[in-house]
Amino acid sequence: MIPFSSAVTSELTWSKIPRSRNYQLKRNDKVVGTLEPRSFWSSNLVAETEDGRWTFRRAGFLGTGAEIVDAASGRPIAAFKSCWGGGRGTLTFADGQTFHLECKGWWRPLWSVTTDGGQPVLLLHRRERSVELPAGAAVAGSRVSLLVMFAWYRVLQAEEDAAAAGAVAVIVGS
Repeated sequence: MIPFSSAVTSELTWSKIPRSRNYQLKRNDKVVGTLEPRSFWSSNLVAETEDGRWTFRRAGFLGTGAEIVDAASGRPIAAFKSCWGGGRGTLTFADGQTFHLECKGWWRPLWSVTTDGGQPVLLLHRRERSVELPAGAAVAGSRVSLLVMFAWYRVLQAEEDAAAAGAVAVIVGS
């Protein structure tokens, strides 16, 4: 795995590993991060980059929130609280630093992570499966790598929730 810091000014792309539930984040065909389920039955995902290894798990009322836990120690790192509708929320780290995650657009959704002051940290283009890291973001590299991995986790969580809601609608409508 190459260091995430080498990708800060470049576009990153996501790909699903065929015949698995695993994902890779790449820069020029070199892996900078992975996202893998803990087990076949678990909804918890483990993210890994050169900067660390974290577990993302659902939390809160009806599992609409999430927690980030250090994969080695089990120590909580951050908590995500989703706003009504699921397309927005706030991620608060144990050290008090806060970020906002928001999804805009229907046809070509754009997920963004901004600082508490509104400065963009990253833009995740869902359809293109790419991540942009705006130049000049005042966030440490290790935190940026965690934010990228968490934003992708939230995209996957939103897709999973939409699929479940669609299945319920089909069953209820029958």
